[in-house]
Amino acid sequence: AVVSTQSTGEYVKRGKVDMKDLVKQSIEKDYTDIIVINEDMKKPNSIIVCHLPEGPTATFRLSSVRLKKQLKRHGNATTHRPEVILNNFKTRLGHSVGRMLGSLFHFDPEFRGRNVVTFHNQRDFIFFRRHRYVFKNNTRVGLQELGPRLTLKLRRLQKGTFDTTGGEYEWYYNHKQMDVSRRSFFL
Repeated sequence: AVVSTQSTGEYVKRGKVDMKDLVKQSIEKDYTDIIVINEDMKKPNSIIVCHLPEGPTATFRLSSVRLKKQLKRHGNATTHRPEVILNNFKTRLGHSVGRMLGSLFHFDPEFRGRNVVTFHNQRDFIFFRRHRYVFKNNTRVGLQELGPRLTLKLRRLQKGTFDTTGGEYEWYYNHKQMDVSRRSFFL
């Protein structure tokens, strides 16, 4: 489902390949990013986004996943490159995460396809949506959701590529310190 949002994306089954080996293989193949979706009992629960060749690497908790076939009145996506909207990433950490998510998509959108990918940050939850806009007349525009729909919550942002033992963390979620105030947000 995530590959369908990318016109240049390629799905490769990971199998039992170690993440560090996967990063090395991807650098050799000149890939720019790796997206690894972890699942538990056939339900996706986290996503790792690694920007190649030098990082950063972000780990997100994944929730509220709705695939295209689960959405009512969904449209069919085209192969046009979408426009990217990054909304409400205001802090320094938010800028880093927003730029990382925005760089997953081609910087030169094809406006003819009228596809839009939105990353909306609200209360440190990042909502991902994909729509097609339709001009009804000269003054009205309608939106048709193309799917998938999902919610991300940043767990950690690591400098460099994926390295759990020797990697330096730029930011990580610590629930004891961060859940104290409901009014402070990090993204």
